[in-house]
Amino acid sequence: MNSLRQIIESSPSARHLSFANTFAGDTAQPLGPPQWDWSSVRRVLVIRLRSIGDTVLTTPSLFSLRRFLPQAQIHILLEDWVVPVLEGLGLVDRVISIPRHGNSARARVARDLHRTAYDVVFNLHGGTTATLLTRASSGLHRVGFGHYQYARLHNHLAPAAQQIWSRSILHSVEQQLALIGWTGVPVTDRPPTQLVVTERAQLAVSAKLAANGIDSEQPLALIHPAAALETKRWPVENFARVAEAVAARELTPVVIVSPNERQLLESLTARSSVRIIPFDDLSLSEVMALAARARLFVGNDSGIAHIAAAVNTPCVIVFGSSNVDHWRPWTTGKSEVVRQEMSCQPCHGYFCAEFEKPECILNVPVERVIAAIDRIANV
Repeated sequence: MNSLRQIIESSPSARHLSFANTFAGDTAQPLGPPQWDWSSVRRVLVIRLRSIGDTVLTTPSLFSLRRFLPQAQIHILLEDWVVPVLEGLGLVDRVISIPRHGNSARARVARDLHRTAYDVVFNLHGGTTATLLTRASSGLHRVGFGHYQYARLHNHLAPAAQQIWSRSILHSVEQQLALIGWTGVPVTDRPPTQLVVTERAQLAVSAKLAANGIDSEQPLALIHPAAALETKRWPVENFARVAEAVAARELTPVVIVSPNERQLLESLTARSSVRIIPFDDLSLSEVMALAARARLFVGNDSGIAHIAAAVNTPCVIVFGSSNVDHWRPWTTGKSEVVRQEMSCQPCHGYFCAEFEKPECILNVPVERVIAAIDRIANV
């Protein structure tokens, strides 16, 4: 993308829409008329707080903005712990980080946003903090959905995403694209998620694999048995069976968790009859590199699953309480969701309101997950 962008930018007569059509194959269209004169826009801010998955699912909106505004400065505001997810991604000129906690640090970020003088600010999050920061930016055009709690702090309010797309069921990516497209940005091609794996992360992962006796040619299956909520965590003994199944298909099982999930990793390793390569100390950049290196990803619905999909690794995702239509992998690569359909799905997921334990995730059969692996893994 960068080389073509440079060619277009080298022409004084280059126009935003010509760049958009180049990348969209002349098919992408906006979802509404321009809300202002886009030719005068020089600096754009996108605010998207919260998790890894939320950040990954913002990249189609960033792509749409970049191809439409090749000469503008595009900044994104993220929580500090997820900033590495966008490392090396050429779609933005600046990543601004905000700490999860700390009023004084957040006040400094607000002052910085105010001084930057943005022409357009997109609030893709809608929470209280994101909305207050949108207003603090004093952006000329502050865009949010009309259903946001503090919608009055924006000066451009979009109708519901379902109304914009004229569809009742939308993915998270489409919901974000709706806000962008409503202002006149071409988005109807609905681009896939995308991430960049840095050379530094590749080298670090290669070294860690080599330390475990894994050479560069050995095919890997990346397994992620963790999830934020109990209603999204498939039993660890099932992942042990998956590890055995991929090993039987000549893929080396590599299991990753965060440091505070080490007990989960130890349990899976103890329950499996095959050798597992365990990691609980990888950075987000290294997780991305490992996912790109793998032949297959198997895991719960989580931010790590969205990373794997964004680097085009074939994915098998086990779903429990989550809304599959809204949270499935958004990729042009191979992926398959496995779930046990129940009348109470989807739900909020914080706890199971119907049963003593979350039957939706606990009842997904191992055999169905292994069958999905055989369909997409090319083994």
